[in-house]
Amino acid sequence: MTSHQKPVLAPGLMAPRLGPVHLPVLQPLHQVSIKALPGFYFDPEKNRYFRLLPGHNNCNPLTREMLQAKEQERRRSALLLEDEHPRKKAPRTGLNTSLLLQNRHLGLLPPSSYCRMIHELKVSGMRRHKLEVQSSDSSSPNTDNFRHIVADSACERVFTVNDVSHGGCKYGIMNFSGCSKGSLSVEMCDNLYFTNRKVNSICWASVSHSDSHVLLCLVSISETPGCVSLLPASLFSNSNPDQPGMLCSFKISTAWSSAWCLNPLADKTFSTGLSRHVIVTNAVTGRRQTYSISSDVLAQQFALRAPVLYNGCRSGEIFSIDLRQRSRRDHSWKACRFQQGSAVTSVRLLRDENYLLAADMLGKIKLWDIRVTRPVKHYEGHHNEYAYLPLHVNEDEGLLLAVGQDCYTRLWSLSDGHLLRTIPSPHPAGKEGFDSIPNVVFSSQLGGCKGLPGLLMAVQHDLYYYPYNSDYQDAATGGEAATGLVSER
Repeated sequence: MTSHQKPVLAPGLMAPRLGPVHLPVLQPLHQVSIKALPGFYFDPEKNRYFRLLPGHNNCNPLTREMLQAKEQERRRSALLLEDEHPRKKAPRTGLNTSLLLQNRHLGLLPPSSYCRMIHELKVSGMRRHKLEVQSSDSSSPNTDNFRHIVADSACERVFTVNDVSHGGCKYGIMNFSGCSKGSLSVEMCDNLYFTNRKVNSICWASVSHSDSHVLLCLVSISETPGCVSLLPASLFSNSNPDQPGMLCSFKISTAWSSAWCLNPLADKTFSTGLSRHVIVTNAVTGRRQTYSISSDVLAQQFALRAPVLYNGCRSGEIFSIDLRQRSRRDHSWKACRFQQGSAVTSVRLLRDENYLLAADMLGKIKLWDIRVTRPVKHYEGHHNEYAYLPLHVNEDEGLLLAVGQDCYTRLWSLSDGHLLRTIPSPHPAGKEGFDSIPNVVFSSQLGGCKGLPGLLMAVQHDLYYYPYNSDYQDAATGGEAATGLVSER
């Protein structure tokens, strides 16, 4: 065949077609997946591996715990920086004030849904402000870490438990003022009441009138047995210190939880959850009823419409006790019972008393339908491994709050479980763990019926306020110089 002749193909054969040649694409170094090597950690900033075993790296060994803590602190700092600026991202796609107003005027949005969504928008825009706590002794600023803060039913007062430097705890009540002028200031009324015992549980009690006392469960220490104390709130008043009211103590050993009953059929009755026991006590007569169970009771709450007590156990069981039924054997006095799955740290009964919220030590938060004893909703994102962490429910605002063991405060929509906001702690997580976990109070009326809406957060010895009003700082600093508010920027 000469060079001018075309090749002849055999019948039925076709000439092969040459497709485009695909050359390998080289990825940038930062996009290449790094191979995990046992005992080594790859630092993307320095682009090299470091040994995780102790005794290397110039006597500065790396551990996985240190690396996790470093990453968590980096995330917290980034979220804090983001929170310093007005939030532009809505908690839901397409949710904004103008759209809500338009739908409301057109009759497309029921009033209840409109109020709920407005609250969702407000909590997504809350910014942090630091409060200076004013005390009767102005010469000594508050340097004691907050251990607990618990608001009364009207959110007019907040009972506090603070650590003291020489060991033990002291009690106090924070009162709010300046709310009518659009700012919030806090005055601490403390007393010479100290205890060297740990406080396990706190709840407000209505003995002589609504929220007249505070019920405290104290853990036994050394030779001092545990007890339950009823402290009159009037002890912590600078205006009327001469009328303390009834003060009493009950010999109840190491209670994990407590609850006060407001139903008139069990008037002036409180409960305590112990190891393998539940004790229901009349605060006036001292008469007791004991129920034996098979686990520790870590959480309790009374229903309002009927004298029924709901209990959450370390075993994960949730059960109720109807106080109108006498004690029976074989646990037949349990009105209803169901399993959460892990140790229950908090139970909160909703207003219609057909639904109950429960949180556990696996970080699960479930909404249970008591009538069918099944969970109907889950709230994702909570973090807990072993801490006793409460739930905060605000049905009027349609919000659920919880502080995780990772020191983040999360807010969910109560109706559909949507995570609305994650608030980082202003303080880095400490080695002590529990000292760094914030304590919070949320209300649309902080300070009473004419109070201000927002979130109150106590971390270590500092107190912060997250208001609804985005212009709160300018109003406080420009209009009221004596409010004690310090904006943290």
